[in-house]
Amino acid sequence: MRALTSKQFDASQLQGRSFLACKDFTPAEINYLVDFSLHLKQMKQRGLPHHYLEGKNIALLFAKTSTRTRAAFTVAAVDLGAQPEFMGANDLQLGNKESIADTAKVLGRMFDGIEYRGFAHADVTALAKYAGVPVWNGLTDQWHPTQMIADFMTIKENFGHLQGINLTFVGDGRNNVANDLLVTGTMLGVNVRILAPQALQPVPEVVALTKKFAAQTGAKFLITDDLKQGVAGTNVIYTDVWVSMGEDNWEERVKALKPYQVNQAMLAATGTPDDQLIFMHCLPAFHDTQTTYGQEIARKYGITEMEVTDEVFKSPLARQFEEAENRMHAIKAIMAATLGDLFIPKI
Repeated sequence: MRALTSKQFDASQLQGRSFLACKDFTPAEINYLVDFSLHLKQMKQRGLPHHYLEGKNIALLFAKTSTRTRAAFTVAAVDLGAQPEFMGANDLQLGNKESIADTAKVLGRMFDGIEYRGFAHADVTALAKYAGVPVWNGLTDQWHPTQMIADFMTIKENFGHLQGINLTFVGDGRNNVANDLLVTGTMLGVNVRILAPQALQPVPEVVALTKKFAAQTGAKFLITDDLKQGVAGTNVIYTDVWVSMGEDNWEERVKALKPYQVNQAMLAATGTPDDQLIFMHCLPAFHDTQTTYGQEIARKYGITEMEVTDEVFKSPLARQFEEAENRMHAIKAIMAATLGDLFIPKI
């Protein structure tokens, strides 16, 4: 079995903590979670039991829908020996008929851990403040931390290391994935570039956080609207949907981001050999017209592919499905490290 590499790290310091944003942790802690994810993936592949949460009950709160996040948390909980309980938007009264604080206090008395996927980051912060049990952020408008552990796990699987890897995010540079890739990547020593139109580049608060971590790790970062500068020499081209859930500004985004579509010409412009280049996408992706959204955009704007072409999406460089699987392993590591009391590897 592959050895974990986060040397001299006391994992017990993660126990009992909520996981709301990677920025709230140290680079060593995030590195540990990446390596623990890889370790648990190998255990699952070898059929080795890892019931670190035997007898625990997990609440899965989904104010915002998801395929991957729900599936990943459910399977991860079961693999760890826990019992997951799903509650969708119609089951929750958060801020409507019951305050977030009151809901948190009730659920914290019934469940050992709580996952929340929603909109405002303040909501998951409030849950963690009052629940009295670990709370895990399945996504908010500002951050997507479980995705980050899976993403950098995927990169480490492909390259064997993170330090010095060049990653370029292309598209809406102000969304939660772009924010987190910039900050978390810098924490891990990855050189992150945000390639986006000026109107969609990261806000000053995110840039300030990035500068703080860059000073600690020596990572370099770049924010640019120049296509050539953004992709030259990169190892990872990463993109996301042009319009996030809850938004409806398709005309504006299609106009602004069409020049930033990930296509074969962009991959060629990197100048990076194929064995040192991968494509990533957190999904869902609009690479054809096999969805209602895809058909509607094709009818309105005359384009059949959006943030990524079908050719790139199905190319040998594409890693989005491995990345999606890794959500499960990453979430398993996060839950086990913060809630598990049967076994936590000391590396």
